[in-house]
Amino acid sequence: MDSPYSHELKIAFVAIQRAAKISQSVLAQVDLGVLKKDDLSPVTIADFAIQALLTATFHAAFPSDKFVGEESAAELRENPVLLERVWSHLQQGADAGGDAEANGLCWTPESPEQACEMIDWCGSGVPGGVGTGRVWVFDPIDGTQNFVRGELYAINVALLEDGKQVLSAVGCPNLSPDATAPLMDNSLDPEGRGSIVFAVRGYGTHVRQLTGSLGDVSVRAIPRHAEEAPTLRSVTCLNTLASGLEDVHITAAERLQMPFPGCNILPWVVRYVALGLGLANTTFWVYNTRARLAKAWDHAGAMLLFEEVGGKITDVDGRDIDLTAGRKMATNYGFVAAPKNLHGLVLRTLQDVIRQDGRIEVIGSGA
Repeated sequence: MDSPYSHELKIAFVAIQRAAKISQSVLAQVDLGVLKKDDLSPVTIADFAIQALLTATFHAAFPSDKFVGEESAAELRENPVLLERVWSHLQQGADAGGDAEANGLCWTPESPEQACEMIDWCGSGVPGGVGTGRVWVFDPIDGTQNFVRGELYAINVALLEDGKQVLSAVGCPNLSPDATAPLMDNSLDPEGRGSIVFAVRGYGTHVRQLTGSLGDVSVRAIPRHAEEAPTLRSVTCLNTLASGLEDVHITAAERLQMPFPGCNILPWVVRYVALGLGLANTTFWVYNTRARLAKAWDHAGAMLLFEEVGGKITDVDGRDIDLTAGRKMATNYGFVAAPKNLHGLVLRTLQDVIRQDGRIEVIGSGA
């Protein structure tokens, strides 16, 4: 795909390939170094190592750019053994090699201390808005619970300019580039190729296999299947997360006469991959409280995969998604993604169900 961001994509591809090798080397170990964060989600040495790798690589290529990522290095500084394990995997990743071009583009921190510093660049970073320029947003392992279980997970790389998505590159180390619906958490690539799904605003969504240099692998453009869609096909997270009003989701799907759950996937980024690839074209999520806020790295960039095939994404109130609000998306409540021609129907139906349910106030009026 020719675009003004061809160089950024080249960097993203090699960085994701090396990040995938780190994730796989960590996965091969019995003890994943699992900790518990304040929000009780698991985090492993893979998250820390990959965030450090991505930051070092993109900083070397674009030294004026800023960064946002999920992790901070506080746990590493308090746990020298864990830091040593992270550093060991970073060094192993650097020694894993690759073609000469990849080796010249992919960088690792120069020391454990610098690795912590770069992780914290992300951990204290904010997406920003108008006038803030270029900000890279990383989720080093999206779907860490799946990762620990050997199921589908993603490495999310996004570029924002003045708070707007302009580039998305998502590495899915165990998802086939030829995946078919219904996609489930355990729908692993039988050939072990993995995939990268990527998009640039105005240039469409594409998919390639994870391995191989850009000149050696085929790239498939995804048709704009979500601009005018005849039916609704769901991707959701049924019976997996307690953060949503599951009965509201089920009732709304019944009223929309939409088979449910369809694709059933835990990680948000992989759900957007399913939407982008056309394995589904609709998802909605009503949090069980308005105090629950989404996190930028779970959505930034990955949403572009669906928007570039014609899809529309708002929150449950019908507001546009605002990535400038901060690390947590404080101006949005929940998500509604659907084909552009059917988004209004999905939004109105979901809001009607929420009103009748009565647990959550509906602020929007539909579209």
